[in-house]
Amino acid sequence: MSHENPINATRLNRREMLVAGAAAAVGAASIADAADEKMGPWIDAHSHIWTPDTVRYPLLKGQTKKDLDPPSFTDDELMKIASPHGVGRVVLIAHTGYYGFDNSYLIDAWTRHPKRFRVVGMVDDHKPNTGRTIKRLARTGVTGFRIKPPKAGDKGWLKTPGMIDMWKTAAETGQAMCGLINPEDLAEFDRMAGEHPGTKAVIDHFARVGVSGTVRDEDVEKLCRLARHKNVYVKISAYYALGKKTPPYDDLVPMIRRVYDSYGPNRLMWASDCPYQLGGNNNTYEASIDLIKERIDFLSDEDRQWLLKKTAESVFLFA
Repeated sequence: MSHENPINATRLNRREMLVAGAAAAVGAASIADAADEKMGPWIDAHSHIWTPDTVRYPLLKGQTKKDLDPPSFTDDELMKIASPHGVGRVVLIAHTGYYGFDNSYLIDAWTRHPKRFRVVGMVDDHKPNTGRTIKRLARTGVTGFRIKPPKAGDKGWLKTPGMIDMWKTAAETGQAMCGLINPEDLAEFDRMAGEHPGTKAVIDHFARVGVSGTVRDEDVEKLCRLARHKNVYVKISAYYALGKKTPPYDDLVPMIRRVYDSYGPNRLMWASDCPYQLGGNNNTYEASIDLIKERIDFLSDEDRQWLLKKTAESVFLFA
């Protein structure tokens, strides 16, 4: 879904711990929040942003401006696309392909608009004191963490001491552990969610079921099996990359129905996965959100409130 993977590193963060610097921006944030009072009602639970300002926000070693695709997708550019469709708040997701473990750009966006944004950041679980690190990040708008296997077939990625520390600490802080995973990773994610029932565990993009072009029943069943853990949530998102990969995405509705029946609306959340939702095959932001707003006939108005707002609001700790 991104440069990290077709739907699917490393520099230490330079500024994410500078809470004092964030405090200096409180005045500006207050002005921004005054403007944000008229925000639309819906929440996009998963979008990426980046900036062409590679001096202030350096890219990973080996990456250059030429690798940014599109060349610019800032928080302001995202909101210009999202706002006309009633989206007023967004969960910003770390882009490890561009920034590695440096969450600075996302945190700075949150500092400017603390009511509008929450951040799903990255932490290197091979470093010491990961629990202490995520506690500090909680003060900078980081209410979740992107986790993923470092390579396909890795069976031990959730067993490192740093990863276990993160899951244990997140049960205290309320931060969510967000898995960018494939169907073959669901068994390990299932185990971890069961061992840490107090930690919110989020599965991104239906665990990429259907990325091959075919939504396989056995993969949907694997995904639905995790619903027995009440701490597991699913992002119903990234339609451009699943099934037929073209609007109006009606071919994905049977999978959405099965997931809905298993998890209920209060553990599902819609997300666009911008800017990748905007590319090719007539995929648009409107087409993504309208599948939930307009096209799925088994959803009640209250269900739509959960899928488009309430679940993400609760999981990612919007005030």
